Amino acid sequence: MRGTRDILQYQQGLGQHENYHEYCRLLGRLKTNYQLSELVNVEIYGDWIRLVAEFTMKSLESWQWASGSVYYLLGLWSRLVSSVAYLKSDCPSLLDDYVPQITESYIKSRFDSVQAVVDKKISEDPLEHREQLQDQLDSLPYLCRFQYEKTSSYIIDRLEPVLEAYTNAGRFSTSKTSSDLTCVEGQLTWLIHIIGGIIRGRQSSSTSSEIHEVIDGDLAARVFQLIQVMDSGVHIEARYNERSKQRLDLAILIFFQNFRRVYVGDQAMHSSKQLYLRLGELVGLQDHVVVLNIIVQKIATNLKRYRQSDEVIGETLALFQELAAGYMSGKMLLKLDAVNFILGHHTKDFFPFLDEFGSTRNRTLFYFTLGRLLFMEDSPSKFKAFVAPLQKVFMMLEEMADSGFRSNEVKCAIIGLMRDLRGLTMATNSRRTYGLVFDWLYPTHVSLFVRIIQRWTDTPEVMTPLLKFMAEFVLNKTQRLAFDSSSPNGILLFREVSKVIVAYGTIILSQPVSADPYTYLYKGIWITLTILTRALAGNYVNFGVFELYGDQALSSALEIALKMSLAIPLVDVLAFRKLARAYFGLLEVLCHNHTAVIVNLETEAFAHIVGSLEFGLKSLDVSISSQCASAVDSLAGFYFSKITTGESRASTEAVNMTRHLSQCPNIFLEILKTLFELVLLEDCANQWSLSRPMLSLILISEQIYSNLRAQLLSSQPSDQQHRLAECFDKLMADVARTIEPKNRDKFTQNLTVFRHEFRAT
Repeated sequence: MRGTRDILQYQQGLGQHENYHEYCRLLGRLKTNYQLSELVNVEIYGDWIRLVAEFTMKSLESWQWASGSVYYLLGLWSRLVSSVAYLKSDCPSLLDDYVPQITESYIKSRFDSVQAVVDKKISEDPLEHREQLQDQLDSLPYLCRFQYEKTSSYIIDRLEPVLEAYTNAGRFSTSKTSSDLTCVEGQLTWLIHIIGGIIRGRQSSSTSSEIHEVIDGDLAARVFQLIQVMDSGVHIEARYNERSKQRLDLAILIFFQNFRRVYVGDQAMHSSKQLYLRLGELVGLQDHVVVLNIIVQKIATNLKRYRQSDEVIGETLALFQELAAGYMSGKMLLKLDAVNFILGHHTKDFFPFLDEFGSTRNRTLFYFTLGRLLFMEDSPSKFKAFVAPLQKVFMMLEEMADSGFRSNEVKCAIIGLMRDLRGLTMATNSRRTYGLVFDWLYPTHVSLFVRIIQRWTDTPEVMTPLLKFMAEFVLNKTQRLAFDSSSPNGILLFREVSKVIVAYGTIILSQPVSADPYTYLYKGIWITLTILTRALAGNYVNFGVFELYGDQALSSALEIALKMSLAIPLVDVLAFRKLARAYFGLLEVLCHNHTAVIVNLETEAFAHIVGSLEFGLKSLDVSISSQCASAVDSLAGFYFSKITTGESRASTEAVNMTRHLSQCPNIFLEILKTLFELVLLEDCANQWSLSRPMLSLILISEQIYSNLRAQLLSSQPSDQQHRLAECFDKLMADVARTIEPKNRDKFTQNLTVFRHEFRAT
């Protein structure tokens, strides 16, 4: 403390920015390592806290120079005031004198930054640095709530004239110039962010007095007053394209999120009577349902007014989705007129952003949220009415002649429809709701998907939404694809999936490789592999039916999927994580449930796949490594059961497997060696998963295990070889020649001991 005080007294080195920044970090760490009771008992505490407070306020005044360092100073003061409740000392903390001044300096500095941006004195607006802004707002609520009455009065005094100026601007078109409005909107944005942060701080506040609720109500009332006027007035239409107006709306959305978490809900309503009494007095908001209605109205307004601001639309939809995600809040939403209006009018005529090509990604979240609300009620008639606009798009596309199917209008219609369908399907989480979507699409509309693929395979912006919809459509999450025992729907669904996979794979493999292979080739392939993986692992299709009745749907889909997988160089598979996850995910399912398909491949293809599994085992992605371990275990278990134990050596699969290993005799040895190296030498997080194939590989051939053991022993210093040999002997102690679960668990236990003893050598 004496050292930091002396630096402040003599201003040693603080003119250098790096020194200054590190000094702020040092102050920030001081409270982390020492309790407030220790600090106040230091003899020079009074001088120290005064100089640090002056330094903080000076730093806030010099915000252009110290913007990256303010976070550490605010963090210091927030930790200091948080410790006051635990202070056990007769020495005064003096925080009552300095904290309100620091809070006021921060708010004033934010106002100054707005004016500097408008006057073009600085090129970068602090409001655009969202991470830095969030860091500051994490500490600010503690400071504001420390002397809450004094701080709130200051905030209200700064807010009211700005709010009045903004309100008057809406009444008289010539009362404010564009730059004046930009300044006012910037100042309002800062104050809304600050108030939102303060409201959020209620959750972590140690003070739960009713007076704090009343003050929260005073501040929130001004925000709701602003909301009532910010989307009306003669000037407003021209403002939606202005960045300052967009930032203000983003701040309002963040305020809504914070306010909802603290004060909206049955439990919150019961424990927040004083706040709603105050809101009722000031702006007529008596309960959380009325507040929720205002929030939804603002959501609807944003979706109507903003056409091209992807950021505002995205944050608005995120808030809407968050409200719909809760069971109770979702039920409350269904009672609101604004929500029912959206459910009944979800077209581009009412929400123009749906017609903007740049906002197509937001459509998925929009329909996911609407779907959640729609499916909260068991009403087929409401579902039919809801999908009527989408039905019209289907009919338009189905009736379109081939000559006009490659137009830009059709392209936009397809992209929008596929994103809408994906969002709606994501919202289905039960047999009932999924059945509504399935019965609507099958068999009437599913043929359109193959037609689109045949015409648009070369256009990724069309194919990606379609394939991602199919990947969602076949995903059996929450057992929603549980058809009746007498229903053929599971088989019929897979047949349609097979048509999509075969159509896409056949065309995409015939096209030349472009300069951007990921966008034009790999992305579509990994989504297609994901579709097949989910369909194979969904447990809603008896795949034996296809071979029994001579249906080529399964074999055709598997054949084209393997062709697509083998067409991608292994180095590219490993380079793109999403591609790697889809590739190895499919191999895991095929090796486990359709082993014969892998075994019956040509030796070159078989060796490529098994070799890729070895590379996948070394992946830093634990999920990929575990998938590869499972696939290897399935192949090794197949060999052990069919060949080593001699159960069915004469089968076609057994003959092919024997042929593969005769031509590639070291393929399993290399994998076993890799597994031992990973378990013994690496800090692997999935040791259990890696241990499962090790036993199967050891049991395949004692010669493989003996050769590997000799290699590992020879690689160790001579004085350690005897001890390591004893470890190897213990590894197989009490382990039988079976791959039963109990025997596997015993081997895994021995391997854990072996690993520990090996690393201790």
